[in-house]
Amino acid sequence: MPAGVSATQVAVVGGGVIGAACARAAAQRGLRVALFAPEPDAAAASAASAGMLATQIEPLDDRLLPLAVRSRNLYEHLAAALKDTTGIDIGFRRTGIATVAFAEQEAAALQDRAAAQRLSGLRGDWLQAAELHQRWPGIAPEALGALFAPEDGCLDPAALTAALQADARRLGATVMPEGVVRVAATRARVSGVVTAHSTVPAEHVVLAAGAWSPRIGGMPRSLPIQPVRGQLVATAWPDGVLPMILYHGHAYLLPRGSEAILGSTMEWVGYDARTTTQGVADVREAAERLCPAVGPLPTHRVWAGLRPMTPDGRPILGADPDMVGLWYATGHGRNGILLAAITGEILGDLLAAGRTDVDISQFAVGRFAPGNADG
Repeated sequence: MPAGVSATQVAVVGGGVIGAACARAAAQRGLRVALFAPEPDAAAASAASAGMLATQIEPLDDRLLPLAVRSRNLYEHLAAALKDTTGIDIGFRRTGIATVAFAEQEAAALQDRAAAQRLSGLRGDWLQAAELHQRWPGIAPEALGALFAPEDGCLDPAALTAALQADARRLGATVMPEGVVRVAATRARVSGVVTAHSTVPAEHVVLAAGAWSPRIGGMPRSLPIQPVRGQLVATAWPDGVLPMILYHGHAYLLPRGSEAILGSTMEWVGYDARTTTQGVADVREAAERLCPAVGPLPTHRVWAGLRPMTPDGRPILGADPDMVGLWYATGHGRNGILLAAITGEILGDLLAAGRTDVDISQFAVGRFAPGNADG
């Protein structure tokens, strides 16, 4: 048994942003935590993410939107707290995000969405073409308007993951640089986790391994999570263009430092995280449609990540009904960075008190029982 983890109450499987958020939240509540965080896989979703907090922009179903809003609204305080305790600036910026319409049908749908968001108490503005181009002259001339969500924004996902891990350590969590291969259980109750080198006893196990969650052995059920590849491109930020975050379909453009981050594809190719000539070309073409000044800029680098997608696009959160002590925090798809803050709080409350004030009934693993794969 590794030194320092003999008295583990909670073993968190997965060192990405979701696992780190859960480990920090559990440690905050006084639990003894071991976070199993092997060297980051280049294909991991956290490392590959663009870091958008696109609550009102990314298409979300009605059951997921309230959770996303609540999570987004935690980030201002979380960013300040992490800077204070770890010294790491996670790059949180409430810049607003605009999702652009290029066709009349798109414009009508976005105007309806803006109206619906305002009725639900959210700030969502429809910008006519003239106002849109006045604010951001770099936007494509053919843009007919945009839904602008001023409360949305972005952060640096690598910095967020590092800060959450660092704060978990400060709070007493042990970070183990190795992966878990199997959940150990006795008579339908979790007893710990098994790595390539040891067995670590634990009262609770939180599965937060993203796209690799279905590959963990010893589970009481198969998980309908598929890896979906997203390819991204970085260029210089175009000279003379004001910083802005633009979105259309699955395509986006956002500033990070002196660079422009362009994304992204949605490809069901298994665990293949290679970039492709066609994928990079598609990303660049879509970004250029949003902001033509990006077109002639040379590519700085390209990369890809594997997002953990469920059949209904919603995460899996909460307890396993058949194995006591097994908890899920996985399947966040394209919204892992956005939902990390609230996921940590939910799992921290469940682990410490057995309950949460967030309604997570729509995210239970049981919705994927045979014959109910679509939720």
